[in-house]
Amino acid sequence: MMQTWFESKVKYMKVSESGAENMVTENFLLDAVSYTDAETRIIRQMQQMVRGGEFQIVDIKKSRIAEVFPFENGEWWFKAAINLVTIDEDAGKEKKIKTNYLIMADDIKEALARLDESLEYLVIPYVVTSLAVSPIVDVFPYNPEEAQIPEGYVPVENSEEEQKNPIFTDGVNPFEEEPETESGADETDTDDSEKAVE
Repeated sequence: MMQTWFESKVKYMKVSESGAENMVTENFLLDAVSYTDAETRIIRQMQQMVRGGEFQIVDIKKSRIAEVFPFENGEWWFKAAINLVTIDEDAGKEKKIKTNYLIMADDIKEALARLDESLEYLVIPYVVTSLAVSPIVDVFPYNPEEAQIPEGYVPVENSEEEQKNPIFTDGVNPFEEEPETESGADETDTDDSEKAVE
């Protein structure tokens, strides 16, 4: 399933390493299923980052980033634009498809090397048209553990008891016949055969 990335611009009071407080506006990238989901997720993330502080969500928009390549180390997020070169068989001409990626790296040389490494799976040629430091300061990929179940709801797969039918008394259908067990059928056959012998 392809991820849909949203870019969110947030204004908040940030404490620097020296302890000084400054009002900043920063961009964050997160994947979500809708604008509402993106807003909910960025609010949750900012509540963890800005302890007891106030923040304002200035903007949320769909990003043109197709894929994010995070690495264990890297100071910056670099945005790369590439053209995928394909052949239009009907027109008999080259066709270029522009795609954007985000790569974590310390400098532009490392970003280019990591981009090539991450795109090794491509079977068609591509050309890197631009590579620059992105204004995005952090990326929040979707984490299934973040999903919160409203109070009073129980997931179907975790429900131990089978749902009872509310139409009938005690949830049991009195007209539903219980299936005969194989052992019960054997006992009946044995009794009938004994009666026949007598």
